[in-house]
Amino acid sequence: MNTDNLSALAVGIGVVALIAGFGVYFNSPELNRASGNAEFVAAVSDEGERVQIDKSQFRVAPEFKGINNYINTEPVTLADLKGKVVLVDFWTYSCINCIRTIPYLNAWHEKYSDEGLVIVGVHSPEFDFEKNPDNVQAAVSNFGIEYPVAQDNDMETWKAYENRYWPRKYLVDDEGYIRYDHIGEGAYEETEKVIQALLQERAANLGQAIDIDTSTARPDGAQSVNFVQISTPELYFGYEYARAPLGNAEGFKPDQTVTYSLADDVQIIRNHIYLSGDWANRADSMELKSHTGRIVLEYSAKAVNIVAGGAGTVHVAEDGKPLASAAGADVGEDASFEVDGQRLYNLVSHSMYGEHRLVIDVVGEGFQIYTFTFG
Repeated sequence: MNTDNLSALAVGIGVVALIAGFGVYFNSPELNRASGNAEFVAAVSDEGERVQIDKSQFRVAPEFKGINNYINTEPVTLADLKGKVVLVDFWTYSCINCIRTIPYLNAWHEKYSDEGLVIVGVHSPEFDFEKNPDNVQAAVSNFGIEYPVAQDNDMETWKAYENRYWPRKYLVDDEGYIRYDHIGEGAYEETEKVIQALLQERAANLGQAIDIDTSTARPDGAQSVNFVQISTPELYFGYEYARAPLGNAEGFKPDQTVTYSLADDVQIIRNHIYLSGDWANRADSMELKSHTGRIVLEYSAKAVNIVAGGAGTVHVAEDGKPLASAAGADVGEDASFEVDGQRLYNLVSHSMYGEHRLVIDVVGEGFQIYTFTFG
């Protein structure tokens, strides 16, 4: 094997390992927890008195930079917020992991904003359509977000924080130091306890008394997910994003329109996407070019979502029959829905985790699909 082949093999192994690492991370409750600081160290005693700690061990929070638009607020900077406790939340509106954290962020904003907490949602898009301020504004309204949201379309603030994950939360103390950060979902009680401690520190620094409700939030609409029981990872339709090959023999054909076929007796392999119809292969998605198309997936989870856009009518069946009691929030009584924008659609919502075969029939040229996500 020559040097070029060895280098290509090494790169390929590295890419596979990185992708596998992401899959393990986002499906592992042991890893889906706080990172950055091994343990939060409070600078205030149980009696509310200041305690000296060496803050040279902490990073000064980078300033927001390259912000393209402010959705529901005037321009805001960390310099403006000096003296406040700031929670910087990196998110994007079609990400199911981000969506599931929003009820907690809303609850913390309502509970602690008068005590000195400011949440800033830094919207750093995964897909191009998430750069559209109208789309982000609609999502902010739909999710009931009242804390400031800034659009980081060029990912400049994302890069300044050296971030690589959606969602990720950084807690910045009243002196501007990052004291805690958490990747992904979960650890809500732990995060809220750090918020409480940092607010107590702030009060002590100001020489003020503060009476904080030390209970932790249980917001309405919060979803509980057991990642151990989800055996299907996020699946992408775009050839640049895909972590696994298509089930179809035709495979991905970058920037080409491919006629995919799906025989009645085809053996469906779990966690692989199968297609029929004419589909344009895009870097981040696929677009239906024929009048009808089909998507088949065998998965193991409790809930199924897609990120989709364009136009069309979507009919959803599972295990050989139209969805009924397991229909997701976006699916009507007739087991179908109309695509009404570029967003996440909840297709399936079971009460228990399990294995199922999902069949999506689409009517309407121009339907676009980006990813499957699971809960």
